[in-house]
Amino acid sequence: MRRFLLRLQLLLALLPALGGTAAAQEFVAVPPLSGHVIDQIRMLDAGQRAALDNVLAEYETRTGSQIAVLLMASTAPEAIEQYGIRVAEAWKLGRKGIDDGVILIVARDNPKALRRLRIEAGRGVQGSLTDAQSKRILEDVIAPHFRQNDFYGGLAAGVSAITSLLDQEKLPAAQRHAPQPQDDDGGWVALIVVLVFLAVFFTVLLKARRRARNNLNSNDWGRGAGVIIGSILDQAARNASSGRSGGFRSTGGFSGGSSGGFSSGGDSFSGGGGTFDGGGASGDW
Repeated sequence: MRRFLLRLQLLLALLPALGGTAAAQEFVAVPPLSGHVIDQIRMLDAGQRAALDNVLAEYETRTGSQIAVLLMASTAPEAIEQYGIRVAEAWKLGRKGIDDGVILIVARDNPKALRRLRIEAGRGVQGSLTDAQSKRILEDVIAPHFRQNDFYGGLAAGVSAITSLLDQEKLPAAQRHAPQPQDDDGGWVALIVVLVFLAVFFTVLLKARRRARNNLNSNDWGRGAGVIIGSILDQAARNASSGRSGGFRSTGGFSGGSSGGFSSGGDSFSGGGGTFDGGGASGDW
């Protein structure tokens, strides 16, 4: 009986922890950061997603600051604030040490108690994108469009308001990698190869003329050789000037963040190591 009571007490003591573990497993997973706009619920059509993504990509290219939009069904059982913190910690938007990342979250099916709109502002942009300004953007800029089911209009207006405020911050300029100088070695190599070929060609030609007898006309040889040599020299000059024979390829490029960042070819998008501290605001429509 004593053993039974001890086991019962132990089970009762573990129930809260087991319940917490089960609840944690039910939390909505944070999606991988695959682009500036992640639309899990097809809130926008393909053209609208591409247009908004291009605006945010261009802004990152121009300023280095990273802004992402997450459109999802629900954050339940978490409030949108708690979920937003998990997103910020997973994505790490913004440049490391500058912390100029911003996340706009829309949880369309959240109950009002959990809120449906959220702006997470990185530490480095909270001087202009204050909590009060974030709240104003959500309620006065985005919400009126959403109430008319104009989701793209609301997001476009919200992003425009966010970028206008970020432009007021005195943030470091985006880092640009200078294009590598062109390598002209290929043209010179081609010219050297042609000259060596001409030397061999003339050697063979002179030997052939010496051996020629009555059945060969030396003038024809000269004219034929002139045509061939002229063609070879012309092609060599073109190759030397354009550098095509050297196989040159430009490798210049640009990276918006200090580590990671958006790739203009659309191959990848990753956070630059920015940090968040819960700044921002939540709202509804």
